[in-house]
Amino acid sequence: MGEGAGRVGGDVDGHGWAATRAWVEKGLLESERIEDVARLRGGWTSEMRRLDISGPGDQRSMVLRSFVKPFFVQHAEGLLTREARILCQLGDTDVPAATLLDVDATAEYCDYPSLLMSLLPGSVRLTDQEAGRRVDLLARQLLRIHRVQVTAETRPRTYQAWTAPERVSPPGATQRPDLWQRAVDVIRREPPDYLPCFLHRDFHPGNVLFEGTGGNLRISGVVDWVETSWGPADLDVAHCSTALALLHGVPAGMGLADRYVAAGGALAEDQAAHLYWRLLDALAFAPDAEKVAVPWRELGRADLTTTVLTNRLEDYLQVLFDRYA
Repeated sequence: MGEGAGRVGGDVDGHGWAATRAWVEKGLLESERIEDVARLRGGWTSEMRRLDISGPGDQRSMVLRSFVKPFFVQHAEGLLTREARILCQLGDTDVPAATLLDVDATAEYCDYPSLLMSLLPGSVRLTDQEAGRRVDLLARQLLRIHRVQVTAETRPRTYQAWTAPERVSPPGATQRPDLWQRAVDVIRREPPDYLPCFLHRDFHPGNVLFEGTGGNLRISGVVDWVETSWGPADLDVAHCSTALALLHGVPAGMGLADRYVAAGGALAEDQAAHLYWRLLDALAFAPDAEKVAVPWRELGRADLTTTVLTNRLEDYLQVLFDRYA
């Protein structure tokens, strides 16, 4: 979270936050004050700000998530309430998640629905340098997330699919329409049976923080728990795999599942079932993966043009069929 931050003073992208600031300040110690505010780049669904707090003791920092886009404001109560609950739940696990400080899911006090949490160390790493090492760490971290134990009362909601056959939009200029039709036909079937587990549901390199390099490289934080769900491990592996294929190329996207299994994870034994989950996720990025490209470009990946992402997505679909069909 340290990288990609830009100073913004008392405002962020033109959205006032006087009421939100007052809400944050009400929770500070009497001798503390907000020293500085910086926008954290790389997000798509919400505005993220780092708040630097000064006082008589050591300086500390917090992260403020605010939903400002109309669609997410409409769904903010469910999303932020879920994230608040999950952050509390993860406090007793080995998953490096932030500590919940406060939440105003309905904007009763804030300008927009908001959640306040601790600042985790580290930064998002999206470069191709050391990508292979990071994929190993991502696989192991994802396995630890899937092993989080829940009760009937703490179990998150059942996963929701992010696309459907009738909603898939192939690239307008594709030279492989038969490939797209074949992929869509796969997800027309009923979802395969699966053994459910705890899912992050939006686990990808943009939601993971790293520290160190080489042999000292480690994951220091996993963020963005608003979509946490209950479902097949294959779906979390699929989502991160698609992102890796778009970010670093198809081999990176194909390697995550193998590393996950090598670390002790279990995926669907039936290859057709695994292919279903991989395609259900990949097709949600069609036609050109611009949703992820915009924040990734903000973090320095200007090479990820629409053409590059479209070609990688199509190549990824083909390789999935080559391996699992």
